[in-house]
Amino acid sequence: MNNNESKKAEGEENKKVAEIIVILKESYPDAKTALSHRSPLELLVATILSAQCTDERVNKVTPVLFARYKTAQDFADADMEELKEIIKSTGFYNQKAKYIKEMATDLVKKFDGKVPDTLAELTTLSGVARKTANVVLGSVFGKSEGVVVDTHVKRVSFRLGLTGSKNPEKIEQDLMRLIPKEDWIFISHGLIWHGRKICGARKPQCEKCPLKSLCPSSSV
Repeated sequence: MNNNESKKAEGEENKKVAEIIVILKESYPDAKTALSHRSPLELLVATILSAQCTDERVNKVTPVLFARYKTAQDFADADMEELKEIIKSTGFYNQKAKYIKEMATDLVKKFDGKVPDTLAELTTLSGVARKTANVVLGSVFGKSEGVVVDTHVKRVSFRLGLTGSKNPEKIEQDLMRLIPKEDWIFISHGLIWHGRKICGARKPQCEKCPLKSLCPSSSV
């Protein structure tokens, strides 16, 4: 591909991405995290619990959890068996309880119990990787330091041809390259909502999809 062809292809790709963003914003203007929270700490804990678990299930557990543990110090001092029992229905509760307690201990020791607002600091916490950090940064602090890649973002972005990878880290890099930084927070919410409402894993509703004309995977 010569330079002119390359520029033309890039221009077409940018146009397609811009159209996808516009349609997603029109379709899901209220897209945001489905995890119930009232503070950065609550969202951080809820996001850890959401691994391999639905947001709906997490939201059934967290009212009891957050009534029992209100601060980072509370979680750091938590009795492990009690903590496990409360979060048991979210699955993998032994590991999640360990991460939550260690994360809270790190918060108390490193940040006086307050959730930091940078990717570099958040990812120093036990059990907090890029995805979890980006959820908190985007939804609580309004900061775009990356793109959240969950199972819905992974599936929908692949079907739309925004990435050719199934690796979350590579997908994030592809989306960060294609999507303007000011839309990084929205694109994750938009793709997640679209994945839940239209582009399901087993039976995507292509006939009613507002993105069907832009989707190389569309069946209609």
